[in-house]
Amino acid sequence: MAMALSSPTTSVSAAIFPGDSPPPLKIHHLLTAAGANFSLSKKLTSSFAAALIQTGRDNNNSKWRTNVSFLPAFFKSPGKDLNALKDELLQAIAPLDRGAEATPDDQKFVDQIARKLESANPTKDPLKSDLLNGKWELIYTTSQSNLQTQRPKLLRSRANYQAINTDTLRAQNMESAPFFNQVTADLTPLNTRKVAVKFDYFKILGLIPVKAPDTAVGELEITYLDEELRISRGDKGNLFILKMLDPSYRVPATG
Repeated sequence: MAMALSSPTTSVSAAIFPGDSPPPLKIHHLLTAAGANFSLSKKLTSSFAAALIQTGRDNNNSKWRTNVSFLPAFFKSPGKDLNALKDELLQAIAPLDRGAEATPDDQKFVDQIARKLESANPTKDPLKSDLLNGKWELIYTTSQSNLQTQRPKLLRSRANYQAINTDTLRAQNMESAPFFNQVTADLTPLNTRKVAVKFDYFKILGLIPVKAPDTAVGELEITYLDEELRISRGDKGNLFILKMLDPSYRVPATG
């Protein structure tokens, strides 16, 4: 069980102009009419005017109406965008049995959403953040060893967990029923996002300690982190997506 370690478009209708063609319209006027208080450069103004102003004929009274649509990107809230991406990610992985039922196309789709979140990671230095601390539940992975797909389904763990404490640089992976196996590890920071992992003790059935071999090593990079979701990537390219369960959980000091 070596777990390496839209927004709505705002539309503003401007004044109705008589005649067959509308006069030039300055974007500043439209922003003022919309209740906006922006200071726009001439270049930006021209860009918005060219890209956002559309004119159309009002057939009922032969007058022209100018509509201005402000692109969502102009007013977007980063928090709302992240929440939408997170919802999309959770919906995509929900039917995949933590990844065990994922097809190559499913894996590609999940990876694409994950990369969008990673590019907007709100925690730039995860190893310096208290958000990393605690017990996390694995909700998706591409790691076949973690999914235990080589076992009959009845003998696979029902859930997998990972705990990390940055103050002690300790980590712990845990399986649920039927075997309750565990493994603990020491972490060595390689930078503010990535650690080297050295497993020290396995616990068979959660009770019997077995010293890990010297070859039980790996690396883990935390690529996205917030209060409830973590995305990590292992040294073999595997993707891990976890949700927070218990931020107060402490990893045992040894074994």
